[in-house]
Amino acid sequence: MIHLPVTFHVVPMETSHAEDICQWSYEPPYNIYGWMPWQQMEELGIEFGDARLRSEQYVSVLNDEGDLCGFAQLFPMEGVVRLGIGMRPELCGHGMGQHFVRAIVQAAVLRYPEREIDLEVLTWNQRAIRTYQKSGFTITDTYERMTPTGSKPFYCMVYEK
Repeated sequence: MIHLPVTFHVVPMETSHAEDICQWSYEPPYNIYGWMPWQQMEELGIEFGDARLRSEQYVSVLNDEGDLCGFAQLFPMEGVVRLGIGMRPELCGHGMGQHFVRAIVQAAVLRYPEREIDLEVLTWNQRAIRTYQKSGFTITDTYERMTPTGSKPFYCMVYEK
């Protein structure tokens, strides 16, 4: 187990990181954040299974020992970079989220200094919402979006620099 204080470092996502992430298993209700098996993602060429997309948009988050603690997608949009964030399941709920998110935000600011930074989060995910708020994000909108299990309510949260 990793203990605070911890410093997180954002680096390009390696194939070995992508393979590892596909094996993560979250407890319900967070299990909706799991990925399909690595071989299937690679064969379909989707998300970080696509080498080009992985190198352009995905980053890994490591601790000081070089352990993979999570990942992020920095998805460029018109005037905005949208974050997709995932933390290693056994690290969730142990008070590291704010440090983790801030490292990702710093990486996004360095890569896209002129763009607004936002993210989407399911409205029921209060654990993540609290972390994002402590990290400088504010809820700016609520809307329905399709998910693999149907239409669900989401918040859009924007980072206040």
